[in-house]
Amino acid sequence: MTDERHTIHDGDGNPVEVALRRDGRLKKAARWEREPDGSILLRVPRRTPKRAIKGLLDDIAGQLEKQQQTAARRTDDELQARAERVNRTYFGGRIQWTAIRWVGNMTTRLGSCTNGGSTDGHIRLSERMKGWPDWVIDYVIAHELAHRVHPNHSADFWDFLRDAYPLTERARGFIEGVGFAQGRPIAEDGHRASDVS
Repeated sequence: MTDERHTIHDGDGNPVEVALRRDGRLKKAARWEREPDGSILLRVPRRTPKRAIKGLLDDIAGQLEKQQQTAARRTDDELQARAERVNRTYFGGRIQWTAIRWVGNMTTRLGSCTNGGSTDGHIRLSERMKGWPDWVIDYVIAHELAHRVHPNHSADFWDFLRDAYPLTERARGFIEGVGFAQGRPIAEDGHRASDVS
């Protein structure tokens, strides 16, 4: 059986293609996921009546709009305040950095922290995380802050981070899952030991 095709609109009014697939393995609930090309795959139980499909599509459109609203609220100022809270909560306020901001040009990494040189203490986070859960963003912030103490991925770095941020492994699993769904691994960061590159 071929997929049915539908179009919904996100919070900005942009069209989003939806492939509806009837799945005999599903008994009660529908499931949807983003495809690597930005479209959506909606799987529904085989016996889902056609009249129920519009409601499911409306629900997805509403969820997309909510994700966009959440992402729009996540500004550089909010990110600075969040980093200060992560620092206080998990590191006792002892980590120092110069600036933290969202950037749109990170396509393969989620974060970057520079140690040394003219941009010492500059942390950059990928904008593609803006719609992700708070606890995952907090993990990426904690990861980059931990590089201010350990500017590498040594065993000491991982011990320090795991001791400080209790959801480290859970967040790493989330990130791996996103990478798997997109068909490409996601690097957590690209710290630089100095400004020489």
